[in-house]
Amino acid sequence: MSAVQDAARARAREVLADYGSLTAPVPVEKIIKRRDIRIQFSPLDQELSGMALVKDGVAVIGVNALHHPNRQRFTMAHELGHHVMHRDLIDGTVHIDKGFAILRRDTLAAQGTDKMEIEANAFASELLIPRDLLEPVIGTGDIDLDDVDRLQSIAKKFKVSLSALQYRLLAFT
Repeated sequence: MSAVQDAARARAREVLADYGSLTAPVPVEKIIKRRDIRIQFSPLDQELSGMALVKDGVAVIGVNALHHPNRQRFTMAHELGHHVMHRDLIDGTVHIDKGFAILRRDTLAAQGTDKMEIEANAFASELLIPRDLLEPVIGTGDIDLDDVDRLQSIAKKFKVSLSALQYRLLAFT
């Protein structure tokens, strides 16, 4: 895991610690609202996942209402990551996310060169699937990333997609 991802995961752990006691699934909407960020669900083009913006001091996360609820949870966590780590860059602008690197493989995502998106993905995966909640579920042994039945059961517990869980497990530390 890169230093950029380590730092993003650390920021997610800080947000979780500020929130307090947690159980799976992590209450991402409550965490966002407690941070005085508005969530707006709107039907968007299928390729648009969400957006983060700050306008006139009001922080907003937009989420595609047409996406699966698990995808919406990841979008909310991802956009929260932008608010936590990139607020100065999104202030007065709209940061639009057209899918995420872990869910699609466009040229930029495949190259892993968009630092803001790499950070937001790492933040989101740690926020939704924190080590302290994941470790008791997977135990101390190695987990088989090809055991789809077990992985789907774990993903269901955290209310995340299978690909989001696999991404998190690849970086499990």
